[in-house]
Amino acid sequence: MTPGTALWRPALTLALVALVGLGGLLGLRALTAERITEQERARERAALARVLPPALHDNAPDEDRILLLAPGWLGSEAALPLRRARREGRASAFVIEAVAPDGYNGDIRLLLAASRGGELLGLRVLEHRETPGLGDGIDPERSDWSRQLQGRRLRDPPRADWRLRQEGGAFDALAGATLSSRAVLGAVQRALELVERHGEALAAAPAGSTLRLDDAPEALR
Repeated sequence: MTPGTALWRPALTLALVALVGLGGLLGLRALTAERITEQERARERAALARVLPPALHDNAPDEDRILLLAPGWLGSEAALPLRRARREGRASAFVIEAVAPDGYNGDIRLLLAASRGGELLGLRVLEHRETPGLGDGIDPERSDWSRQLQGRRLRDPPRADWRLRQEGGAFDALAGATLSSRAVLGAVQRALELVERHGEALAAAPAGSTLRLDDAPEALR
């Protein structure tokens, strides 16, 4: 062994060990990222199944999505995902993420499904900061308050009656949580109006695209 060989051989061995270690680390990271992605998709599918009747679609709604930038309709300055349910290629329902910005303690994030004909099929609360024991009853897992909205359309009741009963409308407020109730009711009404007014555009936008809508319901103008 020459003196030069004695010098570079340990360095080469160390470099090879480092390279193998780096490869293992990158492989582990890729495997972990893949598992996280699968877990996130499983959670998304479970959430969709809770608001969207399976009989309404033969596609995978979590794979047929667009981003919707529509602050006046969705209550958010950021683009929010919208999924499309289809049967035989035709849009049968939309699963909409929306924000009620006027909750008692701030934003209330909702996930709701509306049929192509504008019927509310299902509603879930994704995130809120409403008062425990009072405003948190807007979540269907906490109370049955939101059941009164199930199956309703914009004309059932008439638009003028899409208010709380104590304000002359057709819907009961959650006891002790008038602001929370009003916020959710308003967000649901806006989402149903969105489907009525822009349903064709929502159905036709290419999957993966971003659709921008700069108008708003008349009540918000």
